[in-house]
Amino acid sequence: MKPFLLGKKPVAAAPLRAPHAHHAYHSEGLVKPALTGPHVEAVKEGDKVVRLIVTCSCGERIEIDCLYPANG
Repeated sequence: MKPFLLGKKPVAAAPLRAPHAHHAYHSEGLVKPALTGPHVEAVKEGDKVVRLIVTCSCGERIEIDCLYPANG
């Protein structure tokens, strides 16, 4: 199988950069950015990761369920 990007022309654009000041709103008002970056926590059941919990430096949190095919 040939690589997907084989023969593709690169785009002449500046690389993406994270914004310096990130503002997020919470029910009690403006949430101040944390001094550290985002945090990812893996929740495991046995050897399998069943959920990822991502907490942004602004305080927003998202949970990602990891689904696996049933063993026949």
